[in-house]
Amino acid sequence: MDLKTLAAYFDHTLLKAPASESDIRQLCQEAREWGFASVCVNPSRVPLASRLLKGSSVKVCTVVGFPLGATTTLIKREEARHSVHSGAQEIDMVVNLGWIADQAWDKLKNEIHQVVEASGDTIVKVILETCLWDKREIQTACRCAEDAGAHFVKTSTGFSLEGARIEQVEWMRSSVSNRVGVKASGGIKTLEQTLNLIQAGASRIGSSSSVSILKDFLLK
Repeated sequence: MDLKTLAAYFDHTLLKAPASESDIRQLCQEAREWGFASVCVNPSRVPLASRLLKGSSVKVCTVVGFPLGATTTLIKREEARHSVHSGAQEIDMVVNLGWIADQAWDKLKNEIHQVVEASGDTIVKVILETCLWDKREIQTACRCAEDAGAHFVKTSTGFSLEGARIEQVEWMRSSVSNRVGVKASGGIKTLEQTLNLIQAGASRIGSSSSVSILKDFLLK
């Protein structure tokens, strides 16, 4: 794998609430320089990121129902619709985690479908917070996401108990078709972690340490 190929795996992420305009500008500049797949920012920063990245290959990704997933489906629909209107090209939605706990799979599937529908042609990634669930629950939730039309399933918000783990990515990859990507995120800070997660089946990596990971790759 060369540097350009590795860089294209990354959603270069900054979701801390106090992130300033200067921080977002730096994030977008780094994304342009390194050739990341996207920047992932909070919804209020989508218009700025969209302006800064206009004309580049870097997409603007934002979050819906973040980080708890506990808002209503109606609010998530509107948040997705508004974000797309503001310039978001990818949506990472947190599902209602209580519905996974309840094994209310029809409700889960309906919510994902509603957000996919509200997002139009925009890529939707479904965050499952995999650290909370066993293998069967993770795989069932992944199948619900695919059935509902999602484009990716994603491990984590990075705000829960734990981030991406190799075996969870393997379970996710094995439970969906090749039409659906797997995004590993949460606590990914090293080159070794990144390469192991890609080997396990991740097709996208969410990280706030993207630049340092690529610098380590150059030193190999």
